[in-house]
Parts: sequence; C-alpha cells; structure tokens
Amino acid sequence: MASGLTRGKDVISFLDKAVLQFDRALQTLVPHAATASRHSPANAVDDVTLTREEQKHASGLMRINHTGEVCAQALYAGQATTAKLEAVRQEMEHAADEEIDHLVWCEQRLYELNSKPSVFNPLFYGASFVIGAGAGLISDKLSLGFVAATEDQVCVHLQKHMAALPEHDAKSKAVLTQMHIDEAKHKEMALDAGGYEFPRPVMSIMTQVSKVMTTSTYRM
Repeated sequence: MASGLTRGKDVISFLDKAVLQFDRALQTLVPHAATASRHSPANAVDDVTLTREEQKHASGLMRINHTGEVCAQALYAGQATTAKLEAVRQEMEHAADEEIDHLVWCEQRLYELNSKPSVFNPLFYGASFVIGAGAGLISDKLSLGFVAATEDQVCVHLQKHMAALPEHDAKSKAVLTQMHIDEAKHKEMALDAGGYEFPRPVMSIMTQVSKVMTTSTYRM
C-alpha cells in the first residue's frame, strides 16, 4: 500500500513539474506573455533617433541576447526538472526567475527598435532544455558547472555587444549593463553551490557552438 502511495505521489510530482515547465515554455516563447519583476533599465534613459543601419545593427545584437535568454530559460528549466538536491532545484528556479527580467527587457527593446524575436527560438529552447535536463541527470555538480560555464560565455558576449552597439543607443546599453551584472552573479552562485569548473578546451568548444546561435539569430 505504501509503495502505491509513493508511486502516486511521484506521478503527481512529475505532472506538476511538467505543467510548470510547459507554462514556462509558453511564457518564454509567446511574445508579450512573460512579465518582468523589475522595470527595464532602458526606461530611465532618454530615447534618441538612430539611423536605419544603426537600428538594424542594434536590433540584431538585441535579438541575439533575447535568444540567449530563451536558451537560459530552457537550460534552467531542464536542470530544475532533473536536479537531485532540492537546494539546487531552488537555485535553478530562482535564477530562471531573474532571467525572465532579461527576456522581457530584450523583447521590449526589440519592439522599440521596430524588430522582433528570432524565428529560431523554439528550436533553441528545445535543444537547451534537453542539454539542461541531461546535465541534471548526470549530476548536480555537472549541472551547476554547466550553468557557470554558460554564464561566463554570456558575460563575454554582453561585453562585446556593449562595445559594438551604436554609440548613441544608450537604452540598449543600459539593458545589457544590468544583464551583465546579473549573469556574473549567477555564475558565482553556481560555482559557490559546488559547480564543476570546466577546463579551457571545453570552454573553447562551447564558444564555437554558441557562434551557431549568434550567427543564425542576428538577422532572423
């Protein structure tokens, strides 16, 4: 009898997680569905008129960052689903909640630039969820290490994009600046929680893989 109750609870727990993750996927992929808990840093910055080329370039960079946040949501969702320790699962969900702000900010800025998110977002979401869930199944240490490595890559991209933005696009730069602060914090959180620190060759491979995302989403 007890084993039957245990199996029943496991099924309910799995269904609860499935519903929560489906809801998170919808919030991530459906335009205007997610809600930020913090106001966008861009709101405090005066708007300026950009040339057509500047606007096109800025929207391309912000589209890359938006897709990066889509991937982050999926990665954290996958890891939270398979995390073995409750504390690790909670850390993943807390980080994902903060990443929602970034997602909304980037989406908002894209529409301000008369552009829109990448058409490839569903594909990248699915791939990132599988990677996150797989890492969580292997071990929490690997899962946290993957978070740290990913956030490290994101910080590098953000630094490059802040430098590459049109000089007068202070709104986009304000968004990326706050994102950089948050991402660095998430990296430290993952390492402090016991995450594995990936060796340089692995980081180099991740850099090459990330180029697939950045190249494909800059224009679409």
